[in-house]
Amino acid sequence: MKYFLVPPFALNLSSRRVSAGLLLLRLIIGVAFLQHGYGKILTPFSWMPPEAPVPGLAQGLAAFAEFFGGLAVLVGLLTPLASLGLVATMAVAVFFHVMKGDPFVQGYELAAVYLTITASLFLMGPGRYSIDALLNKKNGDI
Repeated sequence: MKYFLVPPFALNLSSRRVSAGLLLLRLIIGVAFLQHGYGKILTPFSWMPPEAPVPGLAQGLAAFAEFFGGLAVLVGLLTPLASLGLVATMAVAVFFHVMKGDPFVQGYELAAVYLTITASLFLMGPGRYSIDALLNKKNGDI
């Protein structure tokens, strides 16, 4: 009865179940960012309409973060760094959606969900089923 509401594995970030959950999050969000970033990376400095208030360099950084950050998160390589870039990109996306006036019309929710997932990956790490974990194991860190 002690762990009725909070099972013991949920308290241990190194458990296999938590790592499996992180793997699932990484796979889904990684593929989503690859999908969103693919079209942008083809024309990285001009994927927004000309009247958009975002300079070409910022568009390029967002395209790079979404495509290559999505790939890195997907395989679990440099996950904290990739997640941080994606957090910044999604924070800007949420801001611009909200600033358009009615945040529910332009749909800030998807960017907010992506922001939340990538912030969670930044804070929790990629889990044991990742390239980061393999590299740390080889270096004796795990």
